[in-house]
Amino acid sequence: MKVLVTGASGYIGRQLADKLSAAGHDVTCMVRNAARPPQLHGPQIKFVEADALQAETLPLALKGIEVAYYLIHSMSGREDGFESRDRQAAHNFAVAAKHCGVRRVIYLGGLAASGATVSAHLKSRHETGAVLRKFGPPLIELRAGIIVGNGSTSFEIIRCLTERLPLMICPRWVVTKTQPIAVSNVLEYLEAALGLSEAVDEPIEVGGSSIETYRSMMLAYARHRGLRRWLLRVPVLTPRLSSYWLDFVTPVPPSVSRPLIEGLRSESVCTNALAARLFPAIRPISYAAAVESALERPAPLMPLPSMGGTAHRTLRAEGIICDVRETSVDAPPERVFELIGNVGGKNGWFFANFLWAIRGWIDQVIGGVGMKRGRSRASGIETGDLIDFWQVECADAPRAVLLRAEMKLPGEAWLQFNLTPQPRNRTLLRCCAWFQPHGLAGEIYWCGLYPVHAIIFSGMLRAIKNHAEGA
Repeated sequence: MKVLVTGASGYIGRQLADKLSAAGHDVTCMVRNAARPPQLHGPQIKFVEADALQAETLPLALKGIEVAYYLIHSMSGREDGFESRDRQAAHNFAVAAKHCGVRRVIYLGGLAASGATVSAHLKSRHETGAVLRKFGPPLIELRAGIIVGNGSTSFEIIRCLTERLPLMICPRWVVTKTQPIAVSNVLEYLEAALGLSEAVDEPIEVGGSSIETYRSMMLAYARHRGLRRWLLRVPVLTPRLSSYWLDFVTPVPPSVSRPLIEGLRSESVCTNALAARLFPAIRPISYAAAVESALERPAPLMPLPSMGGTAHRTLRAEGIICDVRETSVDAPPERVFELIGNVGGKNGWFFANFLWAIRGWIDQVIGGVGMKRGRSRASGIETGDLIDFWQVECADAPRAVLLRAEMKLPGEAWLQFNLTPQPRNRTLLRCCAWFQPHGLAGEIYWCGLYPVHAIIFSGMLRAIKNHAEGA
């Protein structure tokens, strides 16, 4: 089926495009800038440049499309308001889709209990559905509440609050009922909607198998992470005051967090059984199972963006911090990989070996493995090798090496080297220090040792470059 996915650079859009492409559909993603498309895995995915707020750009994107997914919204805190932009974008898209002969539009909106007083954000999501239904092709509207998965804004807020705050002063909305749903289930519903031959007259409400409160969700997350947390509820914290607190505690932009927090006063639970009747094969999982699935990550998976000409960036996403450093080496990748493959043990770590020795001694004193293991082999590197207090999780010559820390840490850590061939027999070398903090102690550890890490990893990168070019 020829499918258009709008909002393809967003959290759901990226995963949906990959899922539909893997299922064999002919997928086109609509983006604002085709020169910088989102990182997707589907090799056959095409990109088309268009903007729903510019009606003249839409016919080209919709030409020949059978089904279009509408995943666009303008969540922003600007003075002119996002509601008018949402309505205008939906109207433009609906009219263009109908004119181009699109058979159906599938739209993912927000869930709110029937009769509840909804926030401006949720009201706008409902109005978007109404505009699409009135002016466009037959519509299938799905409504979901909190989506649980790495990268989901709502889930990342829960993660940040629970990880960083042993004691939380909570407002009244912390006991508001909600029906969170795993991102895997949302994607199942969106894909299954392609099989519906006709439009559905009313919204299809989708949710997980358990009804929660924000209190129970944070405590469940804490249990999965082995954290002890205390929540104290007070009546004086309004949603607006809470949004100011989130600006300080979480990395979520205020333009996103404030509309979401305003919506926490209303319940978001399913009030109809359309989803079970229309999609009987889908079995939604519970919130606890969704959290467990999100936290089961054997290695860091966050995509690394272009450095834009800078030699160093620190990124934070999905509960993981990444310190990225890169340099250009005047040597082929095979030579650089050979050097990295001999690191550790008696060979040392290229730079500041006394600091590595001190860290190994401290680890041994507190019950860790320290540096006593040395190297599994005299030279070279293979997946599964042991190198001092690291284990080799991946050795892909001559492209990448991923080491996982086995020292005592308030979190999990990886050290990654990526080697990209460049013209004239050169190599772009990236050194990525990944860290997933465990609670507040992990955050303090990262911040406290960051200056030392900056010295070590930048020095290591320079030393590898000098060794490779000198040879």
